[in-house]
Amino acid sequence: MITNSTKYPFQNLDKKWRIQLHLASIFLLHLLICVIKPVSTQDWDGIVVTQADFQALQAFKAELIDTKGLLKSWNDTGYGACSGGWVGIKCAQGQVIVIQLPWKSLGGKLTDKIGQLQALRKLSLHDNLITGPIPKTLGILPNLRGLQLFNNRFSGSIPSTLGLCPLLQTLDIGNNLLTGSIPDTLANATKLFRLNVSFNSLSGSFPVRISRSLIFLDFSHNFINGSLPGSISNLSSLVLLNLEGNNLGSQVPDVFDGFRNLSYLNLKRNKFSGHIPVTLGNVSTLTALDLSENKLTGEIPDSLAGLNKLVLFNVSYNNLSGSVPVGLSEKFNSSSFVGNIQLCGYSGAAVLCPATQPPSPPPELPRKKRHRRLSTKDIILIAAGALLILLIILCLILICCLIRKRSASRTGQTGAAATARAAAAARGEKGIPVVAGEVEGGGESGGKLVHFDGLLAFTADDLLCATAEIMGKSTYGTVYKATLEDGSQVAVKRLREKITKGQKEFENEVNELGKIRHLNLLALRAYYLGPKGEKLLVFDYMPKGSLATFLHARGPDTPIDWPTRMRIAQGMARGLFYLHNNENIIHGNLTSSNVLLDENTNAKIADYGLSKLMTGAANTNVIATAGALGYRAPELSKLKKSNTKTDVYSFGVIMLELLTGKSPGEAMNGVDLPQWVASIVKEEWTNEVFDLELMKDANLIGDELLNTLKLALHCVDPSPSARPEVQQIVQQLEEIRSETSAGPSGGDDDGAEVPSTSD
Repeated sequence: MITNSTKYPFQNLDKKWRIQLHLASIFLLHLLICVIKPVSTQDWDGIVVTQADFQALQAFKAELIDTKGLLKSWNDTGYGACSGGWVGIKCAQGQVIVIQLPWKSLGGKLTDKIGQLQALRKLSLHDNLITGPIPKTLGILPNLRGLQLFNNRFSGSIPSTLGLCPLLQTLDIGNNLLTGSIPDTLANATKLFRLNVSFNSLSGSFPVRISRSLIFLDFSHNFINGSLPGSISNLSSLVLLNLEGNNLGSQVPDVFDGFRNLSYLNLKRNKFSGHIPVTLGNVSTLTALDLSENKLTGEIPDSLAGLNKLVLFNVSYNNLSGSVPVGLSEKFNSSSFVGNIQLCGYSGAAVLCPATQPPSPPPELPRKKRHRRLSTKDIILIAAGALLILLIILCLILICCLIRKRSASRTGQTGAAATARAAAAARGEKGIPVVAGEVEGGGESGGKLVHFDGLLAFTADDLLCATAEIMGKSTYGTVYKATLEDGSQVAVKRLREKITKGQKEFENEVNELGKIRHLNLLALRAYYLGPKGEKLLVFDYMPKGSLATFLHARGPDTPIDWPTRMRIAQGMARGLFYLHNNENIIHGNLTSSNVLLDENTNAKIADYGLSKLMTGAANTNVIATAGALGYRAPELSKLKKSNTKTDVYSFGVIMLELLTGKSPGEAMNGVDLPQWVASIVKEEWTNEVFDLELMKDANLIGDELLNTLKLALHCVDPSPSARPEVQQIVQQLEEIRSETSAGPSGGDDDGAEVPSTSD
């Protein structure tokens, strides 16, 4: 369980600039218990553990306090130690290579005899209650690559012997009770790329010598003092540097422009003084920069406004002056700049920026000439011009009215088409491109408009003369936002020609779709068939657009909290369950672009059942498109036909979108989103999975994030049989966060049934 320790104030992470990437590691590593097969299930090579390793394991167990009896499989005979019978142990050739026991509530101490395990590559004991010093004998392990002891109660100093481990790559000992200084000998670990000692009580100066291979360096929340040495310029491979909450002083070194991969730089709450280096603007990879709560002076360099990838920026509570560069003031709100009493040029600034024009005009441009009084001739010309403009406006209004009146009196195809063109022209906007016709039963032969239900009542003329705005295009057709004459709005999908079934079969299918009603399904309210084969589907208009836009096209100051994301996931699950269980419909094209949001951010699945209206070739193209976007289940490359389990896979990808904030279409080292997440989960030192916005409340929602990620990974399992049914997804999401279910569980306006958690 994540605790609100008073010593390590995770409860104060409610501000976005207190996001600690370290917490992401804590939560994500918890998943390894649930979603990755334990090491004990590995195939055994048949070789019994060596006597030296067996004795070391016995001493290891004897020094620990196993309150839950999780190590009861470690019996007195060493025969099963390497066979898979001992939990958390993995061997090769009779030697222990991995000890992996995180989140086991283990107390006691770590034995010095750990140094006997000469083949040990990885020791993972994070998130336990282990006390005492970190054994110095770890430094004599020649094959040690990963040491993860964070979130325990280790005390004493960091063993200098750890620098003797030639293959050490990850050293994570954050959130313990360690004291003393950071040993310079760690620089000898030349393969070390992740070093995390945050949330301890370390003191002394910043190490003069440090490994140049570091990618992740977190010294935050300690008592490190002095200034940053010039040798820090050697760390040019850094992606993350977090020094928040120390006593570092002097000036911010002007060396960071040589860091070509630096994404996260946090120097918050130190004692830095002097100016902000102009060269920081050369670090084009920066996405987060926090210099707040220091003693910085001078102006904010204009060069920082050129950091296009910057999404988090804070210089608040310094002694800065001058005007905030326009590129920063437009992108970030006042919380990024407050506490600088001489800083101006941002919303809420305490002082106004001085006027940019010269204080007094030059002699050759006296004020009187620039503000001369209007002559009688000027006044007459202005009045005449205004009158002429007014007459032109009146004439245009009269012409529009005449056109509208004449058009309304006509019947048949030509009349309705003329009305559509006149109305669109009068509004200066495009109408829905279709040949107009008459309402069924409205007189002469023409188009056919069929209503299902809903509050809106409109005719074919109302629809075809509506002001239309393109919202998007897909394999099926083009979607328009149509504003009717009375101001009401609908969404209209104009289906592409030659991809739909014949008219009779089309009408049979669309009439069935028009009967489907559920709170989490976008309702089909009407359809229109034009005289030349045009087909329009009319839906409710969703003011917040698609989930894809909601997640990926918002500004940096528009966060989406976890309850909202979970409510969207639950709504999608209920809607998909209703389709599968009540309507026997496979969606086949479930993407975040096909999940729409109403004014209360309730999820509405769209485009369901459209495959019933289309030809086989059109549906094949849809499956191919879904694959290109990253939502297609892997087996569809052979099956060519969707089913409930392929829908579950697509649903899992959308859940990963909600958790990570990443689009499946993003390039992630050549792999898709599920593969990227799985690879990150496999590596215990990860800090990259959860959306940073969610981590500000990580101490409150950590378990929910983990359980939801576990469920999402099950949904995207490469094996279809391993994926859950949608009913199970609904139940598990409600168990994870039942309080987010507002109103009737999965209710709708027609009493649709959904599974209860007690089923």
